[in-house]
Amino acid sequence: MAYEHDLIANGVSLATRTWPSEHSSRRPVVLLAGTGATARDWDTVADDLCRDRIVHAVNLRGHGTSTWPGRYSIETMAADIIDLLPQLASDLDVIGHSLGGLVACRAAVAADTPIRRLVLEDVGVLHPRHPTAPTRPDGRLDFDWEMVQQIRPEIDAPDTSWTRIVQMITVPTLAISGGETSFVPAEHVRELTESVADGTFTTIDAGHLIHENAPEEFVRAVRAHLDVPHP
Repeated sequence: MAYEHDLIANGVSLATRTWPSEHSSRRPVVLLAGTGATARDWDTVADDLCRDRIVHAVNLRGHGTSTWPGRYSIETMAADIIDLLPQLASDLDVIGHSLGGLVACRAAVAADTPIRRLVLEDVGVLHPRHPTAPTRPDGRLDFDWEMVQQIRPEIDAPDTSWTRIVQMITVPTLAISGGETSFVPAEHVRELTESVADGTFTTIDAGHLIHENAPEEFVRAVRAHLDVPHP
């Protein structure tokens, strides 16, 4: 059964939902959700993966019960995760969806990263796009709307450093496209796998929320990538 706890990293508190494993024969895996999503969005996937590994789903800053500091950038979110990961394990794998995947890319190229394998769910190389003002959903939000407003311009007009960051990724990386119904162009996802040192591309036609819309197929693809012999 999963339990929730808070970990301090880079000066903020990150709410973490952990699934212990009675048969943890594989490396732990860390799950990073997309914009506005929380650790609970991973419940179905985590319930399967924890059969043979410890699973940690982490709320990025500005999400859920993690700290809402009012200051947000992908680089700062990555700094949080870079500081957090060694507290979880010395060797681990990371699955990142959307914004969580962009954060994972930065974490994967950090010095002495504990990341050994990476899964990027519907994450592509960032290209400039026509900016559109985000519309705030009605009601109470489980995330800081200021975070959306600060992060969106980074994605609409990405810094040129993103090309270099992707090219620096050396760990085996699986990038999964959501297919034609996703707003992330499949060619951008494929481009990412062609830019990293060891990339694999696949498509699951389930839209942007692959792990929610096609959890069984998603887990099969993830296991095929992560469940390889390691020292």
